[in-house]
Amino acid sequence: MSNSKLRHVKKGREAEKVGGIRGRLRILLLACGLVLLIVLLLFLLPKPSSMEKHKATWLWDTSMIEDNTNSILSFCEEQGVDVIFLQVQKKVTLDHYRSFITAATTKGISVHALDGTPDWAYKKKRSEGNDLLKWVIDYNNGSVDGARFTGIQFDVEPYQLQRWKRDQNEVVREWSDNMDSWIAEGSSHGLYMSAAVPFWLDETRAADGSESLSRWMIRKFDAVAVMSYRDSGQGMYDLARNELKQADKLGKSVWIGLELARSKEGAHVSFFRKDVPIMEEEMKTANRLGEEHPSFAGIAVHHYEEWQSKVASTESQKQDRK
Repeated sequence: MSNSKLRHVKKGREAEKVGGIRGRLRILLLACGLVLLIVLLLFLLPKPSSMEKHKATWLWDTSMIEDNTNSILSFCEEQGVDVIFLQVQKKVTLDHYRSFITAATTKGISVHALDGTPDWAYKKKRSEGNDLLKWVIDYNNGSVDGARFTGIQFDVEPYQLQRWKRDQNEVVREWSDNMDSWIAEGSSHGLYMSAAVPFWLDETRAADGSESLSRWMIRKFDAVAVMSYRDSGQGMYDLARNELKQADKLGKSVWIGLELARSKEGAHVSFFRKDVPIMEEEMKTANRLGEEHPSFAGIAVHHYEEWQSKVASTESQKQDRK
């Protein structure tokens, strides 16, 4: 073979080698670019909130625990509920309470006694709150670990009464005195004390005028559940933001409330007409916003009966479409 032909063959082989290297480099660069794109997308996509498994719910129809303990707790476990506010109804036997709370405890769910009426804010009605405390304390003293109430939530809403309009300052004073008494008694027996509060309570002055009533209540109670009822996660958070900021400074806890029941105040107050997937996405939004606050305890869903019914209806519709 002539020298010229040899040089031509060598150049061809070198070109093939260079082409092969360039091809492999292109493939490597494309692979690196793809990996970088995936990492970037994972970074930009909304991250699951660490608080999605820390929900609370109110259970008003206590008679349900007599025959439906397993279904109630299974649902709560599936939905990430770890706190149940259970209304105290004395027609339900102590054994049913013990059975329910014991089963809840094994699933990592704490149960708080719940009760209150608007007129419990009055001085003359303080005894009714005292009766609730005595019932819970006596019940706990007669029950073993794991079957006891973790705390008490007071749901006292005196602004629903006519007297609030004409004599608000005095109602606030009597209400505050009652709460002081109840908190002292409950705390002395190791109970976690909380209250359900409206979102606008930060616009009302405390009895002594030195701070807002919401800040006073957050300072006194271990936690509050803010009834920040709106049909969007952003809206719920916006209504609870002041209470969250106050609780951040005071080292207390705040649940952001979500309403599922039909409301006379308008469709914007509740998820009653919203589909479950939409509601769940809005819950995630509220969680992501709320978890920026050290005080955020999770979403509190009002209430279990509506929630379970809504989810069950959605599941039934899915089955019907199959």
